[in-house]
Formats: sequence, C-alpha cells, structure tokens
Amino acid sequence: MDIPRKSAKRMKMIRRGLIATTGLVLVAAVTVGVSRLKPAAPGVDRRTLWLDKVKRGPMLREVRGVGTLVSEDILWVPAVVSGRIIRILVEPGTAVEPNTVLVDLHNPELELELFNAEAAWKSAVTTQTVFGVQMRDTLLQKKATLAQNQATYEQTKLQLEADETEFKNDLISLQRIRLSRANVEQQRNVWETSQASLEMFEKETMPAQLAEKEADVLKAKSFYDLKRKQVESLHVRAGTAGILAPISTRIEPGQSVSASTIVAKITNPKKLKAQLKVPEAQARDVTIGLAAEVDTHSGTVPGKVSRVDPTSMEGNVTVDVTFLGGALPQGARPDLSVVGTITIEKLDDVLNVGRPVFASSEGPSELFKVVEDGRYAIRSRVQFGRTSVSTIEVLEGLEAGDEIILSDMSQWDGCDRIRLK
Repeated sequence: MDIPRKSAKRMKMIRRGLIATTGLVLVAAVTVGVSRLKPAAPGVDRRTLWLDKVKRGPMLREVRGVGTLVSEDILWVPAVVSGRIIRILVEPGTAVEPNTVLVDLHNPELELELFNAEAAWKSAVTTQTVFGVQMRDTLLQKKATLAQNQATYEQTKLQLEADETEFKNDLISLQRIRLSRANVEQQRNVWETSQASLEMFEKETMPAQLAEKEADVLKAKSFYDLKRKQVESLHVRAGTAGILAPISTRIEPGQSVSASTIVAKITNPKKLKAQLKVPEAQARDVTIGLAAEVDTHSGTVPGKVSRVDPTSMEGNVTVDVTFLGGALPQGARPDLSVVGTITIEKLDDVLNVGRPVFASSEGPSELFKVVEDGRYAIRSRVQFGRTSVSTIEVLEGLEAGDEIILSDMSQWDGCDRIRLK
C-alpha cells in the first residue's frame, strides 16, 4: 500500500507560486517599459514633399502681383442730354472712329424745344428785316426834311439880300429889314438842327437800334444752335478713335438715362500699362522707378513702377507699371490678365533658401530640417529675414547645406520628428 508524501505536494505548490510571481513581475516590467517608450515617428512619403537646400550667395528680392492691362488714354463718353435708349449700335471690343455712332437716344420734348427755337429765330430775323426797312425809311424822311430846311434857308438868304438892296434905296422900312434878318437866322437854326438830327440818327440812333435787333437775332440763333446740337447729341458718338471697352454699369435698349450718365468707354489699344495687385505686406518696399517685368502669357515686357496707390483695398495695393520702349506682344489688349514681377534689390553673399509655406518675413518660424542622411526630419526654429517671390533670407537656425521641407506641414503640428520614406 502506497503512502502519499506530504512534502512533495508542498514543493509542487511552492513551484507554482514562484512561476506565477515571476510571470506577474515580467508582465509589470514589460508594461512599465512599453509605457516609457516614445511613440514611433510617423512616416511621410518623400515624393509628396517640396524640399530645398540652404545656400550662400546672391539673392534677388522681388515681389509679384497679378492684374490686367489698362489703357493710359481713356475717354469716358457721357450722355449730353437725357433720353431713352432706342438702339445700341456698337458692342464692346469694336474699333471705332470719332464720328462712329454708339447709341441712339430719343427725347420728344427736346425735339419740340428745337422746333420752337427755330421758329423764334426765324421770327427774330423777320423782325430785324422789317425794322431795318423802317430805319431806312426814317433816314430818308430826315434827309428830305434836311433838304427842305436847307432850301428854305437859302430862300430866306436871297430874300434878305433883296431887302437890303431895297433898304439902301429907301424902298422898305428898317423894321422890314430887321424882320428879314431874323427870318434868315431862324431858318439857319432850323437847318443846322435838322442836319445835327440827321447825323445823330445816322451815326448813333440807327446803328444802336439795328444792333439791338441783331443781338435779338443772335440770341435766338444761339438758342436754336444749342437745341440743334442737343438733338444731334441724341446720336451718341465716340469722339475719338480707339476700342470700345465695357463699362461697369451695362446699358440696355429701353433704359432711360439722364444727362452726364456714362454710356461708353473708349480706350487706346496702343498705349497700355499694367495695373498690378500686390499683397500689402510685400508692397511696403515698392517705390516709383523700380524695374519690373510683365508677363502677358504671350511674351514678357520690361517696364518700371510709375505709381503706387497710397491706400490698400482687400489686403492689396495697386501698383501701375509703365512699359519701356518697344512694341507689346501680339494679343496685348486692355483688360488682358497679366502677371508682373517687380525687382526690389539684389543682396550679395547671404544665406537663403526657397520660401517655405507660411514663412514669416523677418520673424521666427518653425519648420522641419532633414537629418540622418535624409531618413528623418526634425522640427527646428529658424529666424528669417528679407523675402522675395520664391526665396527668403536665413538669419539664424540654419547653415549652408542644410535641407528643409518647404511644403505645408500643418498636419504634423503635433510631431517634432517624422520619418521620410
């Protein structure tokens, strides 16, 4: 008969306890070790990134803006009188001459005013003619009166001579000769007065009254000419040679327009300039006279900055670039979209690199620098300086030969290290 051994059973339980304790210790140690491990660096496909190396050398500072070609010679054509549009004869983009009719207006009230003005002018002309006849008739009457008074005066002189002869021969009395002499003096005064009246009428009264009637005619004629020109202006003409350009407020047939309303815009296609929109942050270094180059998508044209708008709109500053001598590329026309590059200055012997996305001009930025033979990239703090269109000056944080990531890395803001695949 077998007798169970108590010591063997006890040893077996001790071994099991040791194994369980050792397992628990190992599990705890592994758990602590794993919790202290840093998370693995996320992987990024290198082919999706834009990288560049820091280099030392010259750097050309430039700013870029987009805009359009605009004419330097623009004529705004207003409606001279109010009216209703009945016809639009020319569409934007058409070449026009000074006498080209662009729009026809209709204004019946103005046409009635023209009719009345013409009638008033013709009436004034008729009145002037009748008055002239009356003046000439009056002149003839005065001349006849003068002649009659002169004849009477001569007769009294002859009578006086006869009376004096008779008086010497004592044939007439002294009273008679005195009366004859008084009569001669009276007729002489009447003749001289008639002569003075004729001269004043002929030289002063008649010209003044005829001039008054002439002024009435001229006034009526001027008013008629004004109304005639206003009626003629119902046919709105270009006024100069050029290209009809669109206006901001489009006009339509049947629309009523008031005087001075702009109905057309004429541009000179041979005299153009570029009007660029430059971001406000970049425009602070743009000054008049800087060299520029404008790309019309069919060729580039050199120019210079001729105007910088002192105000900013929607974060952009308007910069005008005047073209230098030479013909514009084929296809250049007003309102054509262009891209302009303005040269600010040339820097010699500076650290520079391609401009990263969201890089701050003359301020600190964080970006990823490639390390460990291109296998990893770590977050680095860099101080940038002056900027250009595609490059930026490096002040601190990088050395020549360092390679950095220029692409937008905002999705990895929580990581200080990434693995490049």
